[in-house]
Amino acid sequence: MHTTTLTSREIQAKIDLKTKPLGALGALEKLAFQITSVQNTLSPQLENPYIIVFAASHGIASEGVSAYPSEVTPQMVLNFIGGGAAINVFTRQHGIKLLLVDAGVDYDFGKNEKLIDAKVNFGTKSFTRQPAMTEAECTQCLEKGADLVRQVRATGCNVIGFGEMGIGNTSSASVIMSRLLNVPVSECVGKGTGLDDTQLARKIAVLSDASAYHQHIGNAPESVLATFGGFEIAMMCGAMREAARLGMLVLVDGFIASVSYLSALKMDPSIQRNAVFCHQSDEKGHRLLLQSLEAEPLLKLDMRLGEGTGCALAYPLLQSAVAFLNEMASFESAGVSQKTEN
Repeated sequence: MHTTTLTSREIQAKIDLKTKPLGALGALEKLAFQITSVQNTLSPQLENPYIIVFAASHGIASEGVSAYPSEVTPQMVLNFIGGGAAINVFTRQHGIKLLLVDAGVDYDFGKNEKLIDAKVNFGTKSFTRQPAMTEAECTQCLEKGADLVRQVRATGCNVIGFGEMGIGNTSSASVIMSRLLNVPVSECVGKGTGLDDTQLARKIAVLSDASAYHQHIGNAPESVLATFGGFEIAMMCGAMREAARLGMLVLVDGFIASVSYLSALKMDPSIQRNAVFCHQSDEKGHRLLLQSLEAEPLLKLDMRLGEGTGCALAYPLLQSAVAFLNEMASFESAGVSQKTEN
């Protein structure tokens, strides 16, 4: 392991001397540079990858802002437990360990070895006229998320992705994004799980009114999270912060996860160097959010599923970035002539 910090020049030199034209591997080169920089070694490795999916119920779902009823949240958690969801399929395909976390689902799952019980409460309150959660609950979420990551790090994991499940959570995420970036709610709100135009207009009206009602709270990230957040959004925020603090690569999924990341970034800007944005989702606010973060997502597949699916699909690109850096010949080792200088 490199004991002193690698310079940008050292990292770039290793990338540039591979047997290819300068920059010919495009975004993979940027990815290799980032991974090398985070791990501070010219021979980076991806160890024991994990994806954690946080699930929680949302009081705002009772306000007619979602195409699906809130009971879909526990039903989908049971689907995760049974191994039948998209994230189960993709993590199996790519050899990624999957952890399922009940952050605050309005359902009693009992004891289940495939589900981590981190329940803060049985769902948040509807934030139309009261905060979604108390400040103490928000703090609890941040701490539980960090604690889970510490346990995962202890297994030797150095690359971790995050996903979520919670009917109503695009509503939470939209208002949080609006408040933290100071843009109108209407620019952040999309169709979520599949609203029609009339339902979308109602969603925008409900969320704009709720944001205006809580105008007095300001835009401090902890206050915004407690007022409008979901338990899974806040827990993921705490998890992302801790993963970055521990020097892990943080795989950021779609819209909801990116809003958790935005909250974490506002609390601790140093998280930025560890974050890999896996895809641009088809949710309206996500493109605007990525632009504001000046983030280049690895994939654009028009997905809007959540669950960490974008992290699982992007993971092989990280493997390829590490593989070319470690295994591809250099001009010198391969005896290949470099570009001639005029």
